[in-house]
Amino acid sequence: MKIAKDCVVSIEYRMHLGDGNVVDESEPGEPLEYLQGYEEIVPGLEKVLEGKQAGESLKVVVGPDEGYGDYDPEGVEEVPRSEFPEDLEIQAGGVLSATDPDGDEVDFLVKEVRKDSVLVDFNHPLAGKTLHFEVTVKGVRAATAEELEHGHAHGEDGHGHD
Repeated sequence: MKIAKDCVVSIEYRMHLGDGNVVDESEPGEPLEYLQGYEEIVPGLEKVLEGKQAGESLKVVVGPDEGYGDYDPEGVEEVPRSEFPEDLEIQAGGVLSATDPDGDEVDFLVKEVRKDSVLVDFNHPLAGKTLHFEVTVKGVRAATAEELEHGHAHGEDGHGHD
């Protein structure tokens, strides 16, 4: 079966930024499973995997435009220290999360802690980066009706929602 929209795909992958130093990878023997066509992986990788089948291995280079987007300088903001809980220990380089106006949880990087404010960066850590993937397709199958309804893969043993 070839990878197409509404297929559950299992891949083993390694990702680096062009220097060979692995930034992310699937666990040995535990491939990443995703539902093709539902934006569960970076768009550039999903596009290249379309039409491939189990057993195929490939190297893929994905630019920022089809990865995590360009780095947006406007994603860096100075936030008053008073906006953070008093007892929260804030350190430069730390990653914190907040709830946006839509109720979604958003992670951000603390760039600098100042006397009365904190400089934070809402860009994805891989924004602006070119991603290099080594991928092996381990399996392809038709998604179940439940997976299509939920918009994600459940795995071989099914999946319960709370």
